[in-house]
Amino acid sequence: MDNLDKLYPFIDKKVLFVGIGNALKSDDAVGIYVCNQIVSRDNLLKIVVESGIERFVGKINRIDPDILILVDCTDFNQKPGYFDLRPVSDISDNTFNTHTISLRRISEFFSMKKFLLGIQPGYTGFGEILSPEVKKSADYIISFINSNKMEE
Repeated sequence: MDNLDKLYPFIDKKVLFVGIGNALKSDDAVGIYVCNQIVSRDNLLKIVVESGIERFVGKINRIDPDILILVDCTDFNQKPGYFDLRPVSDISDNTFNTHTISLRRISEFFSMKKFLLGIQPGYTGFGEILSPEVKKSADYIISFINSNKMEE
C-alpha cells in the first residue's frame, strides 16, 4: 500500500495542507515546494508558512478544516525521499531544523485531526535546490494530491 493511500478517508473532508520549511536550506524546503504546487479547490486548501508556524495558529483555526496536514521534511531514519503520513500524536516532541516549537506541541493549539506528511531529507545545508530523491517524492505527492484521487 502506498503511504498516500492513507489520504482516501479524507476525500469528503475539508483538508488544509500547511507547507513548512526553510527555502534556503535545500531539502528543508520540501514542504514549501509541495504546498506551492497543490491546486486548491473547494475541499482542499493550502498555505505556506516557511518557518514560524506559531504565527499562523489563528489563520489555521479560522480556516477550520476537518483535517490539518503539516507537510515538512522529517527525519524518519530512512533513505532520502521516503515519506509517510502519520498522526501528529505519533511523532516525537523534538524541534527539528527551522522550528522554534515542535510540531507536536504546536498541534495542541488545533482542535481538528492533525497529521504530518513527512519527507525524509537527504541534505539540509544551505542551498535552494531539492536533492533528486526528495524532489522525485515531492513531485509524486503533488501529482497524487492534484489528481482526481483526492476528489469525490
